[in-house]
Amino acid sequence: MSTLEASQIEPLLVACLCAQWCGICRDYAPLMARSLAAFDATQVRVVWVDIEDHAEVLGDLDVESFPTLLLARGTHVLFFGTVPPHKQTLERLVQGALAGDLSPLSPDTDVRTLLGNVQTLRSLPVDLYQQQDPEGLV
Repeated sequence: MSTLEASQIEPLLVACLCAQWCGICRDYAPLMARSLAAFDATQVRVVWVDIEDHAEVLGDLDVESFPTLLLARGTHVLFFGTVPPHKQTLERLVQGALAGDLSPLSPDTDVRTLLGNVQTLRSLPVDLYQQQDPEGLV
């Protein structure tokens, strides 16, 4: 079994790099939680990284725009970049990654370091996910 095949067994890591002070991030958190709740929890692991509270996770990486997403399986980065804060964009990315439609990237050292650091995080900051969205659907 290849490393890539073995990584397919691992859950898809969906990490969002945001900040509590960012209005877009505060709005995106409940949307992200609601959208990703539709996926099997054994297939998708979600991590919210507040770049201010968990700056050590970033290493030397400089996040310039929000939301920035990291999708990976095992050691394979499948996506890293800023995305529009839309439900459809997030769901398409995750569905594509789960279906195997995203090929592994060759990320730079900073992104590989970020992936390793994010993989060690155990929980989500509860405060962002407990916020109610305007429709009360969290």
